[in-house]
Amino acid sequence: MGAEVLTCLMFLVVGLNAIAAAAGLALFAVAIWVAVDGYKLYPISGVSGKDDIFAGAWIAIFTGFAFFLTCIFGIFAALKRSRALMLVYLIIMFIIFLFECASAITAATNRDYLVGNSNLVKKQMLQYYGQNSTQGMQITQTWNRVMEQVECCGADGPKDWLEYNSTLKQIYPTFNWPLGCCKRLSTFELENTANCKLGLTSTLFSKGCFSYIESVLSRYTWAVSWYGFSVLMLVFFTLVIAMIYYMYLE
Repeated sequence: MGAEVLTCLMFLVVGLNAIAAAAGLALFAVAIWVAVDGYKLYPISGVSGKDDIFAGAWIAIFTGFAFFLTCIFGIFAALKRSRALMLVYLIIMFIIFLFECASAITAATNRDYLVGNSNLVKKQMLQYYGQNSTQGMQITQTWNRVMEQVECCGADGPKDWLEYNSTLKQIYPTFNWPLGCCKRLSTFELENTANCKLGLTSTLFSKGCFSYIESVLSRYTWAVSWYGFSVLMLVFFTLVIAMIYYMYLE
């Protein structure tokens, strides 16, 4: 192959690796955001043992930074026009590529399991809310915060607490639903506890919380999985060009 074409390939490999390095750093940052769980919904997925969205985020933290470092090495290898260095670069990139595939697929499939419908989230809520255990206290705190902040009640609505058996009913027979379902004043005090217990709509949140939980988990999935897939497409194209460059190096 002519020297000019080889030089063009070299600059193409360098340019693609520079873009992939930036994308890897962005993936690293996004995955950290998911792993930190700013919305504090981990207990809802963790209590079922289906916390693969967060497991995928931890893998993406590793792969994002690994992509960045390896792309920098790839730029060096391309500029040196070394077949040995390019081969090392290709092998490492392929291994990281496989790890990121696992991260993206894991997050996507787990999201579908958790938010395919509200039944799983509802079942966990009814089973663990008010329970005197580590998981119970975590779920109770999570649901109290969500209901108060989002102004919602139950998964699909207040009727969840009436239509199904729950730990709350067993512990507090006089409570139809948690006090977190009750509307509050600007001072965060309950507006009217007695009327809320009776179910008067003027003092009770009527909408369910599932749509909020679904939207948050979907954001996490988009961050880890779908952005991860876009990085994978970029890396795949970079690998193809790098392989062509490697084949024509002497």
